[in-house]
Amino acid sequence: MTTPQPRNPDYAARVRDSFGRQAFMATIGADLTDVAPGHVEMRLPYRPELGQQHGFFHGGVIGTLADNAGGYAAFTLMSPEDSILTVEYKMNIVSPGRGDALVAVGTVLKPGRTLTVCEVKVYAETAGDRKLCATAICTLMTMKDMSDDKAE
Repeated sequence: MTTPQPRNPDYAARVRDSFGRQAFMATIGADLTDVAPGHVEMRLPYRPELGQQHGFFHGGVIGTLADNAGGYAAFTLMSPEDSILTVEYKMNIVSPGRGDALVAVGTVLKPGRTLTVCEVKVYAETAGDRKLCATAICTLMTMKDMSDDKAE
């Protein structure tokens, strides 16, 4: 598979700026740890308020991370004047989100003019060891000529 080419030479700064404006991701404590063309990685340390009754990461938190990782992987390939919006994602939790942190790795599978399809793998990490926790397929829509830095 060839590496997708970003349409914006400043894609990494644009992705980091956009992520920095996501108040919800700041609220839960997620960090954007890697940005490359068609690829992002995010990390979220465990806190009890992000968990469910058994002490695992809550499924909604896992889904939030998967959605954002897929969205920002696609966003790395957008033109400077365009933005992105999730239209669908399907997630399978394959093992409990038990660990010190979640790590979500989003990768573009098929970039398109209107729709982009991404794969996300979410890992539960403990002491540097990762165990697959969830997989997701995300479909994202290019919003032509819609700025990412303000609501329109």
